[in-house]
Amino acid sequence: MTKPAITSILAILLLSPAALRASRDAGDGWIPLFDGTTLDGWKAGENATTFTARDGAIVANGPRSHLFYVGPVNNAEFAHFELKVDVMTRPGSNGGIYFHTRYQQAGWPRRGFEVQVNNSYKPDPIKTASLYGLANITTAPAKDNAWFTQHITVIGRYVTIRIDGRKVAEWAEPDPQSPTGRKRKRLSAGTFALQGHDPGSTVLYKNIRVRPLRPLDFPIVDYHVHLKGGLTLDDAVALSERLGIKFGIAVNCGLGFPVTSDQKAREFFKSLEGRPVFRAMQAEGREWLSMFSKDLIEQFDYVFTDAMTFTDNQGRRTRLWINNEVHIDDPQDFMEMYVEKIVGILENEPIDIYVNATFLPRAVAADYDKLWTPQRMDRVIHAARKNNIAIEINTRYRIPSIPFIRRAKAAGVKFSFGTNNGGRSDLGIPDYCLTAASICQLTKQDMFTPKPKPASRPPDRPANAEKKTDNSGVLASHQQVTPREN
Repeated sequence: MTKPAITSILAILLLSPAALRASRDAGDGWIPLFDGTTLDGWKAGENATTFTARDGAIVANGPRSHLFYVGPVNNAEFAHFELKVDVMTRPGSNGGIYFHTRYQQAGWPRRGFEVQVNNSYKPDPIKTASLYGLANITTAPAKDNAWFTQHITVIGRYVTIRIDGRKVAEWAEPDPQSPTGRKRKRLSAGTFALQGHDPGSTVLYKNIRVRPLRPLDFPIVDYHVHLKGGLTLDDAVALSERLGIKFGIAVNCGLGFPVTSDQKAREFFKSLEGRPVFRAMQAEGREWLSMFSKDLIEQFDYVFTDAMTFTDNQGRRTRLWINNEVHIDDPQDFMEMYVEKIVGILENEPIDIYVNATFLPRAVAADYDKLWTPQRMDRVIHAARKNNIAIEINTRYRIPSIPFIRRAKAAGVKFSFGTNNGGRSDLGIPDYCLTAASICQLTKQDMFTPKPKPASRPPDRPANAEKKTDNSGVLASHQQVTPREN
């Protein structure tokens, strides 16, 4: 057992019964940092009376002060992590959550980064969820007098901040050799701190929990990017370069979609000539197999599809993201039919990646963990492994679940990352992909890459190799005529 794992276990043993229950309930590596009743494990600098523990929360109200975590979890040293804090602001209040900081007796913390807490404090225009001074938000994503969850993820050179599950801000640390990266603070490691800003501000913090992560040992590629919602190819290339994440640009191919013939596909290839992106086919519906030649299909860097469009057992065309096209009389019967459809696709369609894996329609999405039983997971995983098809980890829908990914890894399935963006606003750091890969300890051996193309083959002349070969592939994204909803 590693030293961090032993430290985490010892830390849990030292916590109160309430904290132990919270730890068991959290699961998947989440560890509480606040016991709900005392400030044990925390230390304030100046004006320590600014902080009190009351009614299950840490209350910050008084002169400037900062409350630093100094407890036993990870020896109060966190480099890569997820941190979740439930926060409530009173009107006109300012606060903050620091990471990668160090205890200091007085003044504003000199080390680390501040994630802002400010819904209505007028003197400061920088609002809740901003990574202060680096990724600033000027419209508050939360309200006063109501609890909201601030979720901070730091892994590698990437920081993302979500409020109640919605990504609000992100930042990628610039390369220190670049003009923008030379004089900036660098991500490193440290502890957390809560801010008491001023006597007129009251901010409450509770349910403080952390999940330590490990950095990834492979380059990040987002294989599921669509040029839609105002996103241009130039925009995508510029964002790719800024984030240091290579993109795969996918075009939707199939009945009722932008590309319905070999000629249209060739026009797509031409539009990407000379650009540093992969070119991907998103095969739509089940009709796509009869619409494109084998030679044309093989010219894509990879092909992917999902099981979100099919004809159900009553002959009804079903698109799972459109509520009125989903017919569920009995959820268990629906799942048996759905898994059968997925397995049929994996067995019979020449694809490299199965994307939007385990997606459920809105009517049953809340029962994901009940409906995706281990037996159903294994049927899909076995079919993917048997047919050398990678499974996408998808940031838009935050699927598949961690248990699914763990089972698939154990079975030898490969994975790819994908955003499946609806436009420009939701394309960026694929934080769910990064955290899921870290939690499940994926390595470069677990990840897919596109098959290399023969150097002698002109861009529009296909190779003769079969599409499925050696567990290599990539993925891309959805650009549906009717927007998909979660």
